[in-house]
Amino acid sequence: MARDEKLLLARLREGDAEAFDALVARYHGRLLRLARLFLSTDASAEEVVQDTWLAVLDGLDAFEERSSLMTWISRILVNRAKTKGVREARMLPFSTLGDDESDAAEPTVDPARFNDKGMWSAPPLRWEEETPERLVGNAEALVLLDTELRQLPERQRIIIVLRDTLGWTPEEVCNALEINETNQRVLLHRARSRLRARLALHFEKP
Repeated sequence: MARDEKLLLARLREGDAEAFDALVARYHGRLLRLARLFLSTDASAEEVVQDTWLAVLDGLDAFEERSSLMTWISRILVNRAKTKGVREARMLPFSTLGDDESDAAEPTVDPARFNDKGMWSAPPLRWEEETPERLVGNAEALVLLDTELRQLPERQRIIIVLRDTLGWTPEEVCNALEINETNQRVLLHRARSRLRARLALHFEKP
């Protein structure tokens, strides 16, 4: 845990109201977006986020600091959002959702990019970072990314947000969503590949 987070945590455990207000201001919006991955309405998402903040206050002394504060808070929220989503019949448990069969055979790279000898006819852009989010440096691209995220199958969207936006480890994702490492890896690969392809179309426009 970073030094500034340790200082913030110490203040929170001392009952510092200003520190808690700062924590809420920093993460509330991100938690709402995360909750909406599991829930169908803004009202339900807001309710889960409020419940999460109460749980954070109750659980501060039990937090073992093995992860970042945001990861710990996000894990609390995901557990509550999953429970509420199932209770409202909005969704089945993550592990029983469809396997995105329609995407299983979808090629990672458009075959049209290769010539008849199997060589690149239209090489992809060279990206320095693995995740597409690293490429986004302007408001237009951010809007595009958000739009494309919404187009992903539900399982892929949840996985890529947890891994690439919130920084969860594969183990944390598998534990929270009750899936195995192979499923997690395949879903993340499909999500990243689709986003890369869509963003490449945007960045490669003349």
